Amino acid sequence: MMSNELQLLMTIARVACAIATITASMASAAPCAFEEQGEGRVSAVIDGRSFRLADGREVRLAGLEPASPEKQTQALATLLVGRDVRLSGGDDAPDRYGREIAFVWLTPDEILVQRELLAQGEALVSPDVGDKDCAAALMEAEGTARGAKRGIWADPTVIKNTESPGDILTGNGRFMLVEGKVLSVRQAGATTYLNFGRNWTRDFAVTIPRRALANLAAQGLEPKSLENKRIRVRGFVEARTGPRIEVLRAGQIELVGGK
Repeated sequence: MMSNELQLLMTIARVACAIATITASMASAAPCAFEEQGEGRVSAVIDGRSFRLADGREVRLAGLEPASPEKQTQALATLLVGRDVRLSGGDDAPDRYGREIAFVWLTPDEILVQRELLAQGEALVSPDVGDKDCAAALMEAEGTARGAKRGIWADPTVIKNTESPGDILTGNGRFMLVEGKVLSVRQAGATTYLNFGRNWTRDFAVTIPRRALANLAAQGLEPKSLENKRIRVRGFVEARTGPRIEVLRAGQIELVGGK
Protein backbone atom coordinates (compact mmCIF):
# COMPACT_ATOMS: atom_id res chain seq x y z
CA MET A 1 0.00 0.00 0.00
CA MET A 2 1.34 3.42 -0.94
CA SER A 3 2.53 5.56 1.97
CA ASN A 4 0.82 8.86 2.73
CA GLU A 5 4.08 10.72 2.02
CA LEU A 6 4.39 9.19 -1.46
CA GLN A 7 0.76 9.92 -2.25
CA LEU A 8 1.26 13.53 -1.20
CA LEU A 9 4.34 13.89 -3.40
CA MET A 10 2.51 12.45 -6.41
CA THR A 11 -0.42 14.80 -5.84
CA ILE A 12 1.90 17.79 -5.63
CA ALA A 13 3.60 16.71 -8.87
CA ARG A 14 0.26 16.38 -10.68
CA VAL A 15 -0.87 19.82 -9.46
CA ALA A 16 2.43 21.39 -10.53
CA CYS A 17 2.14 19.78 -13.95
CA ALA A 18 -1.43 21.07 -14.34
CA ILE A 19 -0.41 24.59 -13.32
CA ALA A 20 2.48 24.55 -15.80
CA THR A 21 0.14 23.40 -18.58
CA ILE A 22 -2.41 26.11 -17.78
CA THR A 23 0.31 28.78 -17.58
CA ALA A 24 1.75 27.75 -20.93
CA SER A 25 -1.71 27.74 -22.49
CA MET A 26 -2.49 31.22 -21.12
CA ALA A 27 0.85 32.55 -22.34
CA SER A 28 0.33 31.21 -25.86
CA ALA A 29 -3.16 32.76 -25.96
CA ALA A 30 -1.96 36.17 -24.74
CA PRO A 31 -1.69 39.06 -27.22
CA CYS A 32 1.76 39.37 -28.82
CA ALA A 33 2.68 35.77 -27.84
CA PHE A 34 4.25 34.70 -31.10
CA GLU A 35 6.78 32.00 -31.96
CA GLU A 36 9.37 31.47 -29.23
CA GLN A 37 12.81 32.95 -29.96
CA GLY A 38 14.73 31.88 -26.89
CA GLU A 39 15.43 33.07 -23.37
CA GLY A 40 18.16 34.86 -21.48
CA ARG A 41 19.15 37.16 -18.66
CA VAL A 42 19.43 40.89 -19.31
CA SER A 43 22.90 42.24 -18.57
CA ALA A 44 22.56 45.83 -19.83
CA VAL A 45 20.20 48.31 -21.47
CA ILE A 46 21.62 49.96 -24.60
CA ASP A 47 18.99 52.59 -25.28
CA GLY A 48 15.27 53.24 -24.93
CA ARG A 49 14.21 50.13 -26.81
CA SER A 50 17.18 47.76 -26.94
CA PHE A 51 19.21 45.71 -24.50
CA ARG A 52 21.95 43.08 -24.25
CA LEU A 53 21.61 39.58 -22.88
CA ALA A 54 24.30 37.84 -20.83
CA ASP A 55 25.13 35.59 -23.80
CA GLY A 56 25.96 38.65 -25.92
CA ARG A 57 22.80 38.83 -28.02
CA GLU A 58 21.31 42.27 -28.57
CA VAL A 59 17.52 42.65 -28.70
CA ARG A 60 15.31 45.50 -29.89
CA LEU A 61 11.77 45.79 -28.55
CA ALA A 62 9.24 45.23 -31.34
CA GLY A 63 6.18 47.44 -31.67
CA LEU A 64 7.49 50.53 -29.88
CA GLU A 65 8.78 53.98 -30.75
CA PRO A 66 10.62 56.03 -28.13
CA ALA A 67 8.70 59.02 -26.82
CA SER A 68 11.40 60.44 -24.56
CA PRO A 69 14.57 58.38 -25.26
CA GLU A 70 16.41 59.26 -22.05
CA LYS A 71 13.45 58.56 -19.75
CA GLN A 72 12.53 55.41 -21.68
CA THR A 73 16.10 54.13 -21.26
CA GLN A 74 15.84 54.61 -17.51
CA ALA A 75 12.43 52.93 -17.37
CA LEU A 76 13.67 49.99 -19.44
CA ALA A 77 16.74 49.55 -17.21
CA THR A 78 14.54 49.50 -14.12
CA LEU A 79 12.35 46.82 -15.69
CA LEU A 80 14.99 44.60 -17.22
CA VAL A 81 18.52 44.68 -15.84
CA GLY A 82 19.28 41.43 -14.04
CA ARG A 83 15.94 39.88 -15.00
CA ASP A 84 15.24 36.71 -16.95
CA VAL A 85 13.24 37.16 -20.15
CA ARG A 86 11.84 35.12 -22.98
CA LEU A 87 11.54 36.39 -26.52
CA SER A 88 8.84 35.86 -29.11
CA GLY A 89 8.19 37.15 -32.59
CA GLY A 90 7.15 36.34 -36.12
CA ASP A 91 10.65 36.66 -37.55
CA ASP A 92 14.00 36.28 -35.82
CA ALA A 93 15.95 37.97 -38.63
CA PRO A 94 18.20 40.70 -37.17
CA ASP A 95 17.83 44.38 -38.02
CA ARG A 96 20.60 46.28 -39.80
CA TYR A 97 22.45 46.69 -36.50
CA GLY A 98 22.41 42.95 -35.81
CA ARG A 99 19.74 43.18 -33.10
CA GLU A 100 17.01 40.58 -32.74
CA ILE A 101 13.55 42.20 -32.90
CA ALA A 102 11.18 40.62 -30.39
CA PHE A 103 8.30 40.93 -28.01
CA VAL A 104 9.80 40.45 -24.57
CA TRP A 105 8.28 38.77 -21.54
CA LEU A 106 9.60 38.97 -17.98
CA THR A 107 9.77 35.50 -16.44
CA PRO A 108 8.38 33.91 -14.41
CA ASP A 109 5.84 36.78 -14.09
CA GLU A 110 4.83 36.64 -17.79
CA ILE A 111 4.71 40.43 -18.00
CA LEU A 112 4.95 41.83 -21.51
CA VAL A 113 7.65 44.51 -21.37
CA GLN A 114 6.17 46.50 -24.27
CA ARG A 115 2.79 46.73 -22.60
CA GLU A 116 4.38 47.70 -19.28
CA LEU A 117 6.38 50.56 -20.82
CA LEU A 118 3.28 51.83 -22.62
CA ALA A 119 1.18 51.62 -19.45
CA GLN A 120 3.80 53.70 -17.64
CA GLY A 121 3.61 56.34 -20.36
CA GLU A 122 7.23 55.79 -21.38
CA ALA A 123 6.76 54.80 -25.04
CA LEU A 124 4.51 55.07 -28.09
CA VAL A 125 3.02 52.28 -30.16
CA SER A 126 4.69 51.76 -33.51
CA PRO A 127 2.27 51.35 -36.44
CA ASP A 128 4.16 48.36 -37.84
CA VAL A 129 2.50 45.75 -35.57
CA GLY A 130 0.73 43.54 -38.09
CA ASP A 131 -1.23 41.34 -35.68
CA LYS A 132 -4.55 43.03 -34.83
CA ASP A 133 -4.94 41.55 -31.33
CA CYS A 134 -1.38 42.51 -30.41
CA ALA A 135 -1.77 46.02 -31.83
CA ALA A 136 -5.06 46.47 -29.96
CA ALA A 137 -3.49 45.38 -26.66
CA LEU A 138 -0.61 47.82 -27.10
CA MET A 139 -2.91 50.68 -28.11
CA GLU A 140 -5.09 49.98 -25.06
CA ALA A 141 -2.06 50.26 -22.77
CA GLU A 142 -1.01 53.51 -24.44
CA GLY A 143 -4.55 54.86 -24.12
CA THR A 144 -4.70 53.97 -20.43
CA ALA A 145 -1.51 55.90 -19.73
CA ARG A 146 -2.76 58.85 -21.79
CA GLY A 147 -6.03 58.94 -19.86
CA ALA A 148 -4.19 58.81 -16.54
CA LYS A 149 -1.59 61.41 -17.68
CA ARG A 150 1.30 59.12 -16.79
CA GLY A 151 4.85 59.65 -18.00
CA ILE A 152 5.01 61.63 -21.23
CA TRP A 153 1.25 62.19 -21.12
CA ALA A 154 1.63 64.63 -18.23
CA ASP A 155 2.72 67.05 -20.96
CA PRO A 156 -0.35 68.24 -22.94
CA THR A 157 1.82 69.07 -25.96
CA VAL A 158 2.82 65.47 -26.70
CA ILE A 159 0.09 65.31 -29.33
CA LYS A 160 0.70 68.13 -31.78
CA ASN A 161 -2.18 70.17 -33.19
CA THR A 162 -2.46 70.46 -36.97
CA GLU A 163 -3.40 74.13 -36.51
CA SER A 164 0.18 74.80 -35.35
CA PRO A 165 2.40 73.53 -38.20
CA GLY A 166 5.42 75.30 -36.71
CA ASP A 167 5.20 73.13 -33.59
CA ILE A 168 5.04 70.02 -35.75
CA LEU A 169 8.13 71.07 -37.72
CA THR A 170 10.17 71.20 -34.49
CA GLY A 171 9.91 67.40 -34.57
CA ASN A 172 11.35 67.06 -38.08
CA GLY A 173 12.81 63.56 -38.40
CA ARG A 174 11.19 62.33 -35.20
CA PHE A 175 8.26 60.01 -34.52
CA MET A 176 5.28 62.10 -33.43
CA LEU A 177 1.52 62.10 -32.89
CA VAL A 178 -0.45 64.79 -34.70
CA GLU A 179 -4.18 65.44 -34.36
CA GLY A 180 -6.68 67.53 -36.29
CA LYS A 181 -9.62 67.67 -38.68
CA VAL A 182 -9.16 66.60 -42.30
CA LEU A 183 -10.41 69.48 -44.44
CA SER A 184 -9.99 67.77 -47.81
CA VAL A 185 -8.68 64.65 -49.52
CA ARG A 186 -6.99 65.24 -52.87
CA GLN A 187 -4.92 63.22 -55.29
CA ALA A 188 -1.96 64.67 -57.17
CA GLY A 189 -0.04 62.30 -59.39
CA ALA A 190 0.84 59.14 -57.46
CA THR A 191 0.10 60.68 -54.05
CA THR A 192 -3.10 61.12 -52.05
CA TYR A 193 -3.09 64.06 -49.65
CA LEU A 194 -5.09 64.47 -46.46
CA ASN A 195 -5.06 68.25 -46.05
CA PHE A 196 -5.54 69.83 -42.64
CA GLY A 197 -5.26 73.42 -43.81
CA ARG A 198 -5.91 75.52 -46.89
CA ASN A 199 -2.32 76.61 -47.46
CA TRP A 200 -0.78 73.48 -48.97
CA THR A 201 2.75 74.87 -48.87
CA ARG A 202 2.63 75.68 -45.15
CA ASP A 203 0.01 73.59 -43.38
CA PHE A 204 0.32 70.01 -42.18
CA ALA A 205 -0.69 67.19 -44.53
CA VAL A 206 -0.64 63.41 -44.60
CA THR A 207 0.76 61.83 -47.77
CA ILE A 208 -0.29 58.38 -48.97
CA PRO A 209 1.66 56.92 -51.90
CA ARG A 210 -0.30 54.98 -54.51
CA ARG A 211 1.50 51.75 -53.58
CA ALA A 212 -0.06 51.91 -50.08
CA LEU A 213 -3.70 52.31 -51.15
CA ALA A 214 -4.39 48.59 -51.71
CA ASN A 215 -2.88 47.73 -48.33
CA LEU A 216 -4.98 50.39 -46.59
CA ALA A 217 -8.14 49.20 -48.36
CA ALA A 218 -7.43 45.62 -47.25
CA GLN A 219 -7.31 46.92 -43.67
CA GLY A 220 -10.64 48.72 -44.10
CA LEU A 221 -9.30 52.25 -44.57
CA GLU A 222 -10.40 54.40 -47.51
CA PRO A 223 -8.71 57.83 -47.47
CA LYS A 224 -11.75 59.62 -48.91
CA SER A 225 -13.84 58.47 -45.94
CA LEU A 226 -11.63 60.58 -43.64
CA GLU A 227 -12.75 63.90 -45.10
CA ASN A 228 -14.22 66.15 -42.38
CA LYS A 229 -13.20 63.63 -39.72
CA ARG A 230 -10.96 64.35 -36.76
CA ILE A 231 -8.04 61.93 -36.73
CA ARG A 232 -4.79 61.27 -34.91
CA VAL A 233 -1.80 60.35 -37.07
CA ARG A 234 1.43 58.71 -35.92
CA GLY A 235 4.64 58.61 -37.91
CA PHE A 236 7.89 60.36 -38.72
CA VAL A 237 7.64 64.05 -39.51
CA GLU A 238 9.21 65.31 -42.71
CA ALA A 239 9.65 68.89 -43.86
CA ARG A 240 8.38 69.18 -47.44
CA THR A 241 7.45 72.85 -47.66
CA GLY A 242 4.97 72.22 -44.85
CA PRO A 243 5.23 69.36 -42.30
CA ARG A 244 4.25 65.92 -43.61
CA ILE A 245 3.74 62.40 -42.30
CA GLU A 246 3.68 59.56 -44.81
CA VAL A 247 1.05 56.89 -44.10
CA LEU A 248 1.68 53.34 -45.29
CA ARG A 249 -0.39 51.37 -42.76
CA ALA A 250 -3.89 51.72 -41.35
CA GLY A 251 -2.43 51.56 -37.84
CA GLN A 252 -1.01 55.05 -38.32
CA ILE A 253 -4.47 56.62 -38.26
CA GLU A 254 -7.01 56.71 -35.43
CA LEU A 255 -10.44 58.31 -35.54
CA VAL A 256 -10.78 60.66 -32.58
CA GLY A 257 -14.06 60.47 -30.73
CA GLY A 258 -15.41 58.01 -33.29
CA LYS A 259 -16.23 60.91 -35.63
